[in-house]
This record gives sequence, C-alpha cells and structure tokens, in this order.
Amino acid sequence: MKSRVHVRISGKVQGVFFRAHTKQKAEQIGITGWVKNTSDGKVEAVFEGEEPCIQEMLNWCRHGPSHALVEKVDIRIILATKAFETFTIES
Repeated sequence: MKSRVHVRISGKVQGVFFRAHTKQKAEQIGITGWVKNTSDGKVEAVFEGEEPCIQEMLNWCRHGPSHALVEKVDIRIILATKAFETFTIES
C-alpha cells in the first residue's frame, strides 16, 4: 500500500550533502517525492512509496549521511496521491 510522509529534519543537516544522499537513498529503494533545505537550517522532504520503503527511508533519515548530526525528525503522515514520478532536489 502506498504511503506518503512529510518530514522536517533538524540538526547539522545542511552543508553535509544531506539532500544528495537522500535522493540517492530514495532512488535506491523506489521512493518518489522531493527534498530541500529550509531557511531555518533544516531539511524538509516528502516521501511517497510502499510502506516498508517509507519506513526504511525514515530510519535512514534518523542518522543521515556520515557528516550529518540529526537531532530530530518530525514526521507527518499525509494522503498518498501518486503525484510524483521521480525523486527531486528542490531549491
């Protein structure tokens, strides 16, 4: 079953290639959506895919790439719309 989540990731998550690694991981496991930096120093993303893949993606976000220091991951479940065909990095 398709699921969709909106996440905001806090900590040392900008300047450590978090977005690029998130895109790579999402594509590897078949997640669609987007990721972007926010003006308040966080990373924001929407993930859509099968529930086990979403859980894998969320688990990955809890630590991120090697130079990141994730302090908090806020997760909001939203309605899956199948609106995305790929995973993109937004500006």
